[in-house]
Parts: sequence; structure tokens; C-alpha cells
Amino acid sequence: KARLIVSVLGCSLVLAVQGFYSASDDVVELNPSNFNREVIQSDSLWLIEFYAPWCGHCQNLTPDWKKAATALKGIVKVGAIDADQHKSLGGQYGVRGFPTIKIFGANKNKPEDYQGGRSSQAIVEGAMNALRSLVKERLSGKSGGSDYSRQQSGGGSKKDVVELTDDNFDKMVLDSGDVWLVEFFAPWCGHCKNLEPEWAAAASAVKEQTKGKVHLGAVDATVHQGLASRYGIRGFPTIKIFRKGEEPEDYQGGRSRSDIIARAMDLFSDNAPPPELLEILSEDILKKTCEDYQLCVIAVLPHILDTGAAGRNGYLEVMMKMAEKYKKKMWGWLWTEAGAQMDLEASLGIGGFGYPAMAAINARKMKFALLRGSFSETGIHEFLRDLSVGRGSTATVGGGALPKINTVEPWDGKDGELPVEDEYDLSDVDLDDDFERDEL
Repeated sequence: KARLIVSVLGCSLVLAVQGFYSASDDVVELNPSNFNREVIQSDSLWLIEFYAPWCGHCQNLTPDWKKAATALKGIVKVGAIDADQHKSLGGQYGVRGFPTIKIFGANKNKPEDYQGGRSSQAIVEGAMNALRSLVKERLSGKSGGSDYSRQQSGGGSKKDVVELTDDNFDKMVLDSGDVWLVEFFAPWCGHCKNLEPEWAAAASAVKEQTKGKVHLGAVDATVHQGLASRYGIRGFPTIKIFRKGEEPEDYQGGRSRSDIIARAMDLFSDNAPPPELLEILSEDILKKTCEDYQLCVIAVLPHILDTGAAGRNGYLEVMMKMAEKYKKKMWGWLWTEAGAQMDLEASLGIGGFGYPAMAAINARKMKFALLRGSFSETGIHEFLRDLSVGRGSTATVGGGALPKINTVEPWDGKDGELPVEDEYDLSDVDLDDDFERDEL
């Protein structure tokens, strides 16, 4: 799996990983090794922020998050996870953007999204509301605090594990375009019994977080011996991964629900669609993309009169292929037409550079790098590969801030037309009368 290599070079666009919180704060720093002990097995209500060190909105939230943690000390636990560094935890809870705040209440395996404001006051109010609900549930006998022991025993969530048989396997697994993790088990096997509640809990979480695109199935290999023999099953439990058009591969990971969910989320991101390639039509599009992502990659394409629709679509296709190639990097992808956003071009020094041109901006540092090679798959790949490992020269965005953006109409997908000059129809003008009137 491709992983982002983080450079500590000063010229790098990529920010070295650094936590926002220290031991002196009332915010508990969480990671995969303490998460189960601190959160899952706890009777306390938790508010947890999933953040990335390079995310501007996360940095803005930090002082309020610390303040809220101090106010809630001894009442509600407040935690933070660097989900850029600990991707398995972010993936397990379906974190797709930063910061994401989740409330871990009675059922720690099904946290709720926090939808309130980002001020310390709003965070504290949100926590107190969640606490009131939790206490009400306990009073009504619905929940006995931590659901950990109940979840460990399976909790009835086995419904999300798909029962696979000799008859339905090909149709459901091999003919589907989705990803499947399939457990081959024997009812008498002790390890299979231990895996069952973990597999069931993971199935529910994965179904919800991938919107049903990754499935967990189970085959009783003592009954469906045709399948067991086809896939060479020799011991139990054996877990195999099935992807469309590929040979099945053995699952080599851990047997806890978090291990299984993390692997499933990796498989999901491998098969996820590439990020959207957006035309810069307004300031909102530029700001949201550049501030919410670690880098935003911007192309300035030649005027439509210079390339026609076919030429422009060729450039956009190259960009989309690159967005697909680098989709795991969490980068934003944008384009604009030459001359449409002159302030943007000037701030990146693109103006007289020739089109098509490309720049990658790190909005947190207000630094950018320019594509010096060809606007081709090879040229762009080399440019982005160098950026991802901290190589390549960078400069400061002109003016030290994101430039002013004009609101423009989206491209209609057609060839351009030259502007038409105003024409006068002379047939309506009675020239003779005018001449007679003017005679001396």
C-alpha cells in the first residue's frame, strides 16, 4: 500500500507529523495501542477529534478543544487522534475529512457524529446534551454503561455477515464488482468461535462505512466442501480476500475487529473513485479545496479557442488519470482557463509561462511548486512524486494569501466561438431621405 513519505526538509511542501496536544493538556492523545483500553472499555462518554497536523481548520480548533477539555474534566473525556498518522483508526470510524468530531456514548462501536459549532462553548454544550441522553438511557434501563462485554459476545450483529454457500457463492462474490472478505470456518473450531463476534462487529462497521461496497461473508466449510476444496482450505478459520478480476488472496492481518475493519477500509480506498476534478468557478471552490486538503493541484489550461473541446478534454483526461493514481494522498484537484483567473496566475507566476501550466499549493504554508516538465502523465507523475517525498523547489504564494477569485460560468463542454461584433441591417435605413435632408 502506498504510504505518504513525510519529509522534514525545510523546502518541503509536506508538513512533518506533529501532535497538537501535550501531556500538560486535558486532551487525551489516543492511538491504536491505547484506544481499546481508554475508550472502548470505558464507561465514560468520550468526545474525540480526528485531526491531521497539516489541516488549517484543525489548528484553528485546537485552543477551543483544549478549553472544552478543561471545562469538562472529570465529567466527559475529551480525546484527539492524529488520523493522518494513525490511518487505521480514522478508517475504522469512516473519517473522510478533518477535523471530524465523534461522540462515543453507550455503544462505543457506533459513535455519533458531532454536528455542533466549533467554539469551546458549543463543544461543552454538545457534550452535556450527549451526557444527558446517556444518563436518561441508563435510567430507563436501555444501557448498562459500557457495551463492551455485550459487543464481545456478538451483540446480535451477525445479521451483517453474509452466509455463503456452494449455490450462491459465484453469483454473490465472483460476479459482483465489490470487495469481499470471506471466512471459511468449521462449527467445532475454537478459534472460529473466538473470531465470530469480531467478524460480526466488523461486518456491521464495514457495511456502514463503505456504504455496502465491502462485504464480509462466511462459509461453513464442513457443509460446503466444494468451495473449501476449490480454494484449498486446509485449516480453520481461513480468511480470503476476493476482488473482481483478481485471484483471491490470503488475509494476513490480525483477528480483532479493528484489524479486520482497517484492512477492509484499505481495500475500500484501493477501489474508491478518484477525487473530483473541479473547475474554479468561485472563491468558495478554491478555498474549500485548498484549505481542506494537504495540497491542491491546479492546472491552468489554454483558452478554448486555442485547443477546442477535444484538446481541452485531452488535458482534463491526463489530470483525471493522475488524480486516480494519487487518490490516497488526500489532495484536491482544480483547473481553470487561461485568463479567467488573472490574480491566481499572477500569484503563482504562471502568466507568461505558457499553457497548459500546473502548480501545487500548500495553503497552510502558503507555498507552491510549479510543474517544470511536460503536461503529460510522465511529466506530472514525476512532479507529484517529487513533491510527495519533499523534493523540488518551492516559492511563496504571491501576496502570502490565496488570491482573489472571479466568479465565472462553467465550461459548457463545447468548442469556443469568437465574439460576434454588432451588425446593422442597412435595409431598414432610407438612405435617400437622409441625403436629401443634408443637402445644402
